[in-house]
Amino acid sequence: MNRMIRMTGAAMFALTLSLGAAAAQGAAIDGEVKKIDESAGKITLKHGPAKSLGMDEPMTMVYRVKDAAMLKQVKVGDKVRFEAENADAGYTVTKMQKSK
Repeated sequence: MNRMIRMTGAAMFALTLSLGAAAAQGAAIDGEVKKIDESAGKITLKHGPAKSLGMDEPMTMVYRVKDAAMLKQVKVGDKVRFEAENADAGYTVTKMQKSK
């Protein structure tokens, strides 16, 4: 019985950690498109703090994009809301849409 309680507690702890990581990864960031490099699959974004990426200060950064089609939906100067992750290949935008 005691072993079962420990196993259940460990499973709940693991679930809590994974849900927290997923929520942090899905945190939207407000930014502005500064440059688009379609041939390299990269976009330069000026943005505020990106807590989900561990960035506490505003900055301008070059990001890879998960899907090159995202680059055709925006132009330099557009305000965007995006999500990104720190992948093996570097910081990568996983979702992006124009802001209003």
